[in-house]
Amino acid sequence: MSTLQMPPVNEPDRQYYFIDKARTYVRQLGEALGRTPRACITTFGCQMNSKDSEKLLGVLEEIGYEESSEEMADLVIFNTCTVRENANTRVYGRLGRLKPVKKKNPHMMIGLCGCMMQEELVVNKLKDSYRFVDLIFGTHNVYKLAELLVMRFESKGMIIDIWEDTDKIVEDLPTERKYPFKSGVNIMFGCNNFCTYCIVPYVRGRERSRRPEAILSEIKRLASEGVVEIMLLGQNVNSYGRGLPEEITFAKLLEQIAAIPGIQRIRFMTSHPKDLSDELIEVMAREEKICNHLHLPVQAGSSRVLKKMNRIYTKEGYLTLVKKLREKIPDISLTTDIIVGFPGETEEDFLETLAVVKEVRYDSAFTFLYSKRSNTPAATMTDQVPEDIAKERFDRLLKEVQEIAHERTQRFTGQVLDVLVEEVNQHDPQYLTGRLSNNLLVHFPGSEDLIGQIVPVKLSECKGFYYLGEKLEQGE
Repeated sequence: MSTLQMPPVNEPDRQYYFIDKARTYVRQLGEALGRTPRACITTFGCQMNSKDSEKLLGVLEEIGYEESSEEMADLVIFNTCTVRENANTRVYGRLGRLKPVKKKNPHMMIGLCGCMMQEELVVNKLKDSYRFVDLIFGTHNVYKLAELLVMRFESKGMIIDIWEDTDKIVEDLPTERKYPFKSGVNIMFGCNNFCTYCIVPYVRGRERSRRPEAILSEIKRLASEGVVEIMLLGQNVNSYGRGLPEEITFAKLLEQIAAIPGIQRIRFMTSHPKDLSDELIEVMAREEKICNHLHLPVQAGSSRVLKKMNRIYTKEGYLTLVKKLREKIPDISLTTDIIVGFPGETEEDFLETLAVVKEVRYDSAFTFLYSKRSNTPAATMTDQVPEDIAKERFDRLLKEVQEIAHERTQRFTGQVLDVLVEEVNQHDPQYLTGRLSNNLLVHFPGSEDLIGQIVPVKLSECKGFYYLGEKLEQGE
């Protein structure tokens, strides 16, 4: 490809042209440094961002960088999140610490990408106050990293490439997975829900689903490389398939994925309650490979507050879904997200949320104090809840959630369950750490050669939100 005078128009051929070209510049940098250039990607935010970072790292390694810590890197990329305002503040703080480092190392480059870059005010602030940043790009053109690096190598100035939206999905570019035995797989991008507190539809764009044959092809390749667990990713996986030329639902896609040899566990997130179909519940109950865990964000237990949030379901509708799930999958682990102190929330509304928590009995819950997010409808609502009242409610909710979660976790004590071994325990190298199908952590004595395997472990002792266990030997 390097013999071409002009880059190809079609993707991914165009990016492979720039990967080849970038490799030359990185090699020249390495000769000047007297060593292999180093790169670090720091990821903020959700699983979608983590998956994007794997793609970025795959390209960087393909063009000749080796992964390193932020302190040692010649190229630092922050893959940013903007769901909460304080996430922006953290990024600015990290940038401030890098400025003197770059001053001492003029060859160093700094890149910013991800959701935060989709905000015009952020980009303007970077242009005015952070001129030492080299690359600024958003969520829609992550695949263009090699092309943007070539532009930076050739121009010596700040490169900004932000798209407001896209209908483009570029496949078959390099990626570097964190774990060789499990992987995230994007099945769709963007969001159409416009919850009033959420910035995601504005920074990730409208929903667009990948074609099923591309998803299945990727998963088959992953299985051939030894991947045993996949996590299907989308802002709302339950709405997968809308807008595709062929008629397919998320449930049908799951059935096809479950038929792929080698894949032993299938996870997915996030599920929006308004699109959780009876068909999907049936498939989850029937397919053994689908993990016994569902993250089903409720956000609030008051139908009045849910309407203000634009969640498109009621408390009663949500509880009906939970009942269906528990009838079809009796021991399913349910987790959730809850926002406390949303504008207009009364004590009665909050008590309804507490009542839902007590009725559903979640295995765990991510609880958040509502905070204004600029450029969202909720930020302009006049009936903001005073901080002290919201904090007091948050503490009550957290206490209830933790007590229930602790009780729910203990129910597996003494059972023998399959554990996917993920890594050597970070606190004791004599132990391994893995996950159950329901996503609970288990620590047990074992050797490093078990990493990536699914092994039977007796859950000896519940330690609150994880287990200590013992691996069963063959024949036990």
